[in-house]
Amino acid sequence: MTITALLFASYADALGTPSVSLSLAPGATVRDAVERLREMPGGMALPATPVVALNLAYTRGDAALSQGDELAVIPPVAGG
Repeated sequence: MTITALLFASYADALGTPSVSLSLAPGATVRDAVERLREMPGGMALPATPVVALNLAYTRGDAALSQGDELAVIPPVAGG
């Protein structure tokens, strides 16, 4: 199956792109997708368990992925 991973701010800078298409085995989880991203050049900038949203809803690493899903990997934010 193929999903789209959206990367923001420092994560997009580290991987050199704002989005990546990932081919994953059926039954893959969010955790599997994050591990695949971390294997890419620059991917070690992502923590092992980043904040993620699956199809616009925050989720956890054990969430199952489906064909065509959109996974947003969200860096820490600060404000004041």
